[in-house]
Amino acid sequence: MTLKNTRAGNYPEWYQNVVAEADMAENSSSPGCMVIKPWGYGIWERIRDVFDERIKSTDHENCYFPMFIPLSFFQKEAEHVDGFAKEMAVVTHSRLSMKDGKLTPDSELDEPLIVRPTSEAIIADSFSKWVKSYRDLPVLVNQWANVVRWEMRPRLFLRTREFLWQEGHTAHSSAQEAEEETKRMLEAYRELCEETLAMPVICGRKPEHEKFPGAVDTYCVEAMMQDGKALQAGTSHFLGQNFAKSANISFVNKNNQPEFAYTTSWGVSTRLIGGVIMTHADDEGMVVPPKIAPYQVVIIPVIKNDSDEENVMSYIKGLQAELLAQKPFGEKIRIKLDKRDRKSVDKFWEWTRKGAPIILEIGPRDVAENNVMLKERIRLGTAEGKMVLNKDEFVKTVAQRLENIQKEMFEKAKARLEKNVRTDIKTQKDFQEYFSNSNSWIEDGKDGKVAFVRGKWSGDANSEELLKAMKITIRCIPFDQSGTKGECLLTGKADATIDVIYARSY
Repeated sequence: MTLKNTRAGNYPEWYQNVVAEADMAENSSSPGCMVIKPWGYGIWERIRDVFDERIKSTDHENCYFPMFIPLSFFQKEAEHVDGFAKEMAVVTHSRLSMKDGKLTPDSELDEPLIVRPTSEAIIADSFSKWVKSYRDLPVLVNQWANVVRWEMRPRLFLRTREFLWQEGHTAHSSAQEAEEETKRMLEAYRELCEETLAMPVICGRKPEHEKFPGAVDTYCVEAMMQDGKALQAGTSHFLGQNFAKSANISFVNKNNQPEFAYTTSWGVSTRLIGGVIMTHADDEGMVVPPKIAPYQVVIIPVIKNDSDEENVMSYIKGLQAELLAQKPFGEKIRIKLDKRDRKSVDKFWEWTRKGAPIILEIGPRDVAENNVMLKERIRLGTAEGKMVLNKDEFVKTVAQRLENIQKEMFEKAKARLEKNVRTDIKTQKDFQEYFSNSNSWIEDGKDGKVAFVRGKWSGDANSEELLKAMKITIRCIPFDQSGTKGECLLTGKADATIDVIYARSY
């Protein structure tokens, strides 16, 4: 029962089908915004909970800052404002009044308020009040919030005008300490993507023209989707003293001299869910890594006669109790008993579309023989995808099964990434020919289509315009530089020394 559109047939439509059939989100009546439905929000909650624990383990504390930011705060940092100006939503009036039967904006504000596109400006203002001495540093805070950016081409989870995210902000007494913080949180994002989302990434530094507005350096984790395009999965910014100077975050150092603090910011968003979809989903629908699945095991009772119900439900109740004692990934297992009055086959396909890792069907015969009918989502359509197991054996192995599913999902995605990073393109001519081809789904086990190219870059000042003309981007400058020279794939210049990742992107 494949989706209406397949990855190979129409990748963008396939993506929308996956979201719809998995009942994860829908377009809102508020233009450009989305409604995140329970299954999609449950995935976000799991991502949030896992990463929130990671954040707190590094001594950061959660807090909350206003979503309305005075325009003057942005004007203090011109480069920052210019980078976000086209995406900003502005509040100019404080109330509405009824005129001629219509609601009309009434009282104009003395100063317009920007609806939070990011929080550096408002948080820097608070830091300027909190920090007076080197003894007040470092300041390590994080907030889980919503932001608004006026996207012109919204797409569920990937780009919407309002989205949910996490943003960390810190202030330090030295540039070295702030840079170490920036890279430490980049590593935390790599761990989140690879160990929790089963989504392999490439880590590196953004080129000058791709930096966060106002940053000294921006570091990123980049993931490859199944159509070969890149998705920026997380960024971490070393802001130097730029925001500290504009907001007057100053302190008296150990030598009793005034000095500006060094700040950082770093964030990920609900865009990660889009990344999970495009990394793992297949032509049957969503496939959710067990670590972030709202329910890791879904139990579907198969009851054809009323006389069977008591025995089947009693058996399932006992199974649930045994399963709750299991600890995949060191946590209590998450179970859903689907008792809705619907055909079991319909419920099975609904949970298949949602991507639940393990689906159990239990009927009178299973009860009589002390068995379960087991279906693993990642093995749908294979001989191992559907099997009858002894109940005790299933209980004993369920934790390991879930851990194996998580591992296999990562290894499959990692193999796809490694197979489709081209390193054999050495000339500008071959490079242009490669990216002149249309992009397509990268079918596992076969030669890839257009995906990533790792090659040389000269750092030419005209690079941004050349990239726009080719409709590609430099995703990052990987940390593991080769130190060799070669032809710049973008300009054709000889003796280029910088290794970069070129790709089309979301």
